[in-house]
Amino acid sequence: MNSVWLILIATICFVIAYLTYAQRLADNWGVNNNQITPAHEKEDGIDYVPAKSPVLLGHHFASIAGAAPIIGPVTAAVFGWLPVFLWIVLGSIFIGAVHDMGSIFSSIRHGGRSIAQVIDKTIGRSGKQLFSIFAWLTLILVIAAFMNVTADAFVSTPEAATASILFIGLALVFGIIRQRSDLSLPGLTVIGVALLMGCIYLGVQFPIEMAANTWMMIFVVYIFIASVTPVWILLQPRDYLNSFLLYGILIGSFLGIVIGGPGIEIEGFTSFQTDLGYLFPILFVTVACGAISGFHSLVASGTTSKQLDKEEDTKIVGFGAMLIEGLLAVIALIAAAVITSGEAAELIAAGGPVYLFANGVGSFLATFGIPFDVGVIFGSLTVAAFAMTTLDTATRLARFIFQEYFVPEEEQVEGQESSILGNMYFATLVTVVFAAALGLSGAWADIWPIFGSANQLLASLALLSLAVWLAERGLRNLNVIIPMVFMFAVTLSALVFVAYDNIVAGNYILAILAVVLFVLAVVLVKMASGLLTPQEDPGVRDSGN
Repeated sequence: MNSVWLILIATICFVIAYLTYAQRLADNWGVNNNQITPAHEKEDGIDYVPAKSPVLLGHHFASIAGAAPIIGPVTAAVFGWLPVFLWIVLGSIFIGAVHDMGSIFSSIRHGGRSIAQVIDKTIGRSGKQLFSIFAWLTLILVIAAFMNVTADAFVSTPEAATASILFIGLALVFGIIRQRSDLSLPGLTVIGVALLMGCIYLGVQFPIEMAANTWMMIFVVYIFIASVTPVWILLQPRDYLNSFLLYGILIGSFLGIVIGGPGIEIEGFTSFQTDLGYLFPILFVTVACGAISGFHSLVASGTTSKQLDKEEDTKIVGFGAMLIEGLLAVIALIAAAVITSGEAAELIAAGGPVYLFANGVGSFLATFGIPFDVGVIFGSLTVAAFAMTTLDTATRLARFIFQEYFVPEEEQVEGQESSILGNMYFATLVTVVFAAALGLSGAWADIWPIFGSANQLLASLALLSLAVWLAERGLRNLNVIIPMVFMFAVTLSALVFVAYDNIVAGNYILAILAVVLFVLAVVLVKMASGLLTPQEDPGVRDSGN
């Protein structure tokens, strides 16, 4: 089979879904531009800052993408290309995009608060506390892991280190000029993207080489500063500019696949059981960010909802960004599918799934004249840039959750901190210290195998809170309940496998963690079980809350 069919089918399905299903959800949920968003209502110049939809799409896309939609499809290709492709396309449209758009929308209707706070209002304080602890610990693991992954990437590709540092400087200048000048966004974007390419060129010419632990210590300082810096200075402009790198890879790879038409070398379906595990549920926790990921709900309700300019932007930022990420996952799958299993294994052994993806990008771009080596470097630099984005976004999200847990926003006294536990500097310090200790000790690697299941449990719980909230407003929620039930089935099954495998292997810590997560899911479902039927009172629907 020719890979052109995969990229065309995925693209057509995503476009149709955005034009039809996204609008259907918006109409059913009552998306209304007359509603004032938290970005305007609570604008503080730090976290609540309105952003135009292209800028916010860049931030959201950059934050949710990273390396995960690349690693997942490449790893899961052992099941064959067909089940992975179907899960990416159908999962992105009917589960992931609903999850992401719903997370943003429910958050803005709750004052830009996190999913944990939405759970507090819909399920209860106990549910919120359980979810907050779980989400914060998950983010600590993500930060620790990405510090290590990014440090290793900078060591193996020092060009990426130089380019990433220059990106940060460029973003600061871009943000200040955009905030304090009358230059139009399109004109400023052209200049910014040109300078972005210049950063990549300088990175290749002047690579910075340092030890991994040195980079780790630099990251500790960087993520602390990035977490408390106003979003318009660094987060918005950096993510916006970085998104053009990924857009470039998407467009270039799309054209390369269509022009080159590489044939698929791996089987459509191999076996229900592989070295990775059983297709159900392992496929659905391995390919997460390319179809649905709980981490997205934390980004959507943590940083994105605080910057949404108008409610209609939930479609392009939430639903649209998920479909774009789905397209990236399809390209990653094609990169693995157009070479033999043996060649794929060699590339993965040499540098991991990201290296395989970078080689795929190089071959796609080479079809229209870009040198293969340049394409490979461009692919590697882009993934490294997005790993940095995920790193500091996760730190800011963990800071939000920590503050909300100890001092809910409605209990804070305007103009002063109600408690040191609600202070953003203290919350960031605690988060960074715990993440650094976990990352530098190497203990994160022992816990990481359970992350896939934990991440999808986050997604299940976010869908649960959305379903309950819609029911309270008297709105139809079947298109949320069906994905929710499926994701709970996936998560609980995966946790059973994780617990069993680790008991057999004698790794009792991971086994206990799996059991704890299983119980957490069951308890929260029990709490919400009587709240999922839409209420009849039409006044609830009109309230918007």
